[in-house]
Amino acid sequence: MAPLSLSMVASPSLPKTSYLHPLEVKSGWVQGVRQVPTCRCGARPQPMDISLIVIHGISLPPGHFGGPYVDDIFLNTLDPKAHPYFAQVAGMEVSTHFFINRAGRITQYVSCLDRAWHAGRSQYQGRAECNDYGIGIELEGTDTTPYTKEQYHSLRLLIVTLQQAYPQIGGHIAGHSDIAPTRKTDPGPSFAWEQIADLR
Repeated sequence: MAPLSLSMVASPSLPKTSYLHPLEVKSGWVQGVRQVPTCRCGARPQPMDISLIVIHGISLPPGHFGGPYVDDIFLNTLDPKAHPYFAQVAGMEVSTHFFINRAGRITQYVSCLDRAWHAGRSQYQGRAECNDYGIGIELEGTDTTPYTKEQYHSLRLLIVTLQQAYPQIGGHIAGHSDIAPTRKTDPGPSFAWEQIADLR
């Protein structure tokens, strides 16, 4: 993979955001983004082994965007009575490091130095348990709804920031469907991998 530069962060076809280039990481927390810490995390078996980015897709309820529900599920405050679907997922012990909404706003829930619960039973290049060494990034969307230009812009910026802070990541970027193909389909066919091809 080629050395990173600021020119790699954004393409002229992508909209600008208020985020600075590049973002700074302090003690595992990306500065300048929304931070909503959750207790749904744990210690990494090898604290400095951060060598993979996993891209996910999420919408709560399925196919609906906006609202507080993504925060709620990662903070363990999702009301199972707020929507019929929530009764199935409210008790799931899940979290992620980052979430990028449709407008491109980045939220961080778990320090990169800690283990978030996003991958489940998984394997990347023959190595199991991707939560142990991966960073999870959730994009608000579905397998069949195109992600937004704002999301791709913020995703590129976040990936470059993480690659600079944790060089072991290099070009190791996978979808949830890549590391758990029998269980997961996200981020789905709607995700345009060409938008980040030069970062892999």
